[in-house]
Amino acid sequence: MSMLILPRLLRKLALCAFFGPLLQIAAFAQAAAPATPPPPTSDERIAALEAYVNNTDPGKSLTGVAGPGHNAWMMTSAALVLFMTLPGLALFYGGLVRKKNVLSVLAQCLGITGLVTILWWAFGYSLVFGTSFGSSIFGGSEYFFLKGVTSAPNTNYAYWVSQNVFSMYQMMFAIITPALIVGAIAERMKFSAILVFVTIWMFVVYFPLAHMVWGANGLMNGVWNADAKISAIDFAGGTVVHMSSGWTALLLCIILGPRIGFGKDKMAPHSMVLCMVGTGMLWVGWYGFNAGSAVAADGVAANAFLTTTLATAVAAFTWGMIERVFRGHASILGFCSGAVAGLVVITPACGFVDSTGAVIIGVLAAVIPYLACTKLKGMFGYDDALDTFGVHAVGGTLGALMTGFLATASVNSNLTGAPATKNGLAGLVTNGGLWMSQLKAIGLTLVLALVATLVIAYLVKAIVGLRPSEEVERQGLDINEHGEEGYVS
Repeated sequence: MSMLILPRLLRKLALCAFFGPLLQIAAFAQAAAPATPPPPTSDERIAALEAYVNNTDPGKSLTGVAGPGHNAWMMTSAALVLFMTLPGLALFYGGLVRKKNVLSVLAQCLGITGLVTILWWAFGYSLVFGTSFGSSIFGGSEYFFLKGVTSAPNTNYAYWVSQNVFSMYQMMFAIITPALIVGAIAERMKFSAILVFVTIWMFVVYFPLAHMVWGANGLMNGVWNADAKISAIDFAGGTVVHMSSGWTALLLCIILGPRIGFGKDKMAPHSMVLCMVGTGMLWVGWYGFNAGSAVAADGVAANAFLTTTLATAVAAFTWGMIERVFRGHASILGFCSGAVAGLVVITPACGFVDSTGAVIIGVLAAVIPYLACTKLKGMFGYDDALDTFGVHAVGGTLGALMTGFLATASVNSNLTGAPATKNGLAGLVTNGGLWMSQLKAIGLTLVLALVATLVIAYLVKAIVGLRPSEEVERQGLDINEHGEEGYVS
């Protein structure tokens, strides 16, 4: 019997030797595994719903979940901003050139849209809205090729909007900004030169400037960066979009020189109908541009919608009445120019000013750009073909400055939030003096845009040349550069 017990004992010892360590490892793993968090309580769920309505931090119960209403508004806004370029800006500019060059403007808008989309996908979004570089001038590399950009929100910028939607919305801003430059150099710059210029300009001017103003750790992001060195504000792109493109446009048109026959030949717009249609599309699309910059369907967006409407309508009417008084007629071109000027000037202020501020801005948006387009251009003789400088550079600069005088926390409490309190913005808004920070942002934007444009323009001139031949320019860019004509009789 003892001989039967011995083998059984040996088998048990062997099994213990084999499975014992495994059981110990399993027990250790089970003990080391984090406990499953308890489900959110009813109070936490209700708090998350309130956060959704108020556009604030949802807490742990809905972390990483996009809000359907906010997401829907931002997708709509992204489409509206693209609508500003295609077809809004294309038709607005297209109507203002001579008919032999109408397709060249459309091609430039389309080409820039495709080019910037590729740049944004590969590097742009990350350089603007990333943070891995730890820099206040350039973002980071973590989102190159939109890696990790999913439907979950990037809470550095929005609690309830999918990051992929946010990235596409911001891409539309990146598209329209260089497209605005086209207006100053219309009818006389080679298509290839424009594409090369824009490629370099996006990396040297737009990407760093956008990060400085809107990046989570941006140099001039006074609202959201507690460590901002310049406590400035720009709700929807007065410096980033309009100043950068407008001042670039001025210097580039001077470097290019005037169109052949400028000051001698008639260069009237070939279709004010197209110009008017394009203006209407720009106005409608601009609601996505301005109200969408709240990055939520909330009260701040509603205020931006209101102020955008008031400033634009007032500026359009005022410009037309100025013409009526001093020229004897109110032209369609005047109404259109006034509307666009109003849209430009209210852009940096729309989420920070009240209705009275919007009306003040509307009046100034008509008077100051009107003088720039009718007096300043004639005084200095530069050929800003479609008044990009007079409207966007002058208007964007004016808007950035007036934001410093008219911003009020009564319409946007973020102006006195925790980051703004730490970096000094809250005190400037409450006690006055914000305009000085705005001047610093204006100066930095001017220097960056002008110095970069000077270098890039001459570099492109050396590589591919800037202007077509005199024969091509006289015949028109449509047939020579694109092999088509806008109008076939």
